[in-house]
Amino acid sequence: MGLRAEAVCGAAEREAVSWDGVPLGIREELDALPADILSRSGKVFYVGAEALQKHSQIYLLGLNPGGDPDDRLGGSTIGQDLKAFRERKAPWSAYADESWRGRPPGTWGMQPRILHLLRGLEANLRFTPASNVVFVRSRRENDLEREKEDLLRACWPVHQAVIDSLRVRVVVCLGQTAGRWVREQLDAHQHVDWFKETNGRGWASHTHQGADGRQVVSVTHPSIANWCNPDADPTSLVVRAMKRANTG
Repeated sequence: MGLRAEAVCGAAEREAVSWDGVPLGIREELDALPADILSRSGKVFYVGAEALQKHSQIYLLGLNPGGDPDDRLGGSTIGQDLKAFRERKAPWSAYADESWRGRPPGTWGMQPRILHLLRGLEANLRFTPASNVVFVRSRRENDLEREKEDLLRACWPVHQAVIDSLRVRVVVCLGQTAGRWVREQLDAHQHVDWFKETNGRGWASHTHQGADGRQVVSVTHPSIANWCNPDADPTSLVVRAMKRANTG
């Protein structure tokens, strides 16, 4: 199936869904987000409510939304984003269904690379929970470091509720910083696997395991690594983590 066709899925898949179907633990943590977080530019989930209603073996986590936090025309506040999330009535994924930079849905930047990964995992992107470790938008990763502890304190309870409620066993982190922050929260420090690109660059992705067997896979960031190229594709690493989580 082509990217265009995959991005605009058939009506049969787009059945009405309800915010009420999201587990209570997740809804409570979303309702508990502090006002100073809700008023800032950012985004919470990259999927619709239906992706949070059933068991999911994997959870996709980036570090935080990119872009200019002062550009109110270019991005909503976290509170506005949550309102849209609650009101959306159909399966949806920002990676498959959102137009980025005016391009057709699912075709810009890292969108096709995320689609490629999920196809390799035989998972439906619209039913796979996806978010960022931190919901607040920033221009640069370094801008977050000054607020790291406060931001994690505000945002992580939502992720913990997703992981617990949906019985997530593999957290796939986009980039090494997101992976490091997630490993700290989940106490997953045992290095169990890795994948090194077979191109001249040789960037590496790593899997760490927690005492409970949960896997944290820190992959190269798809904004700069082309996962659609076999030499840079970390899909096999994630597949192995899923198998390991099933047997652990």
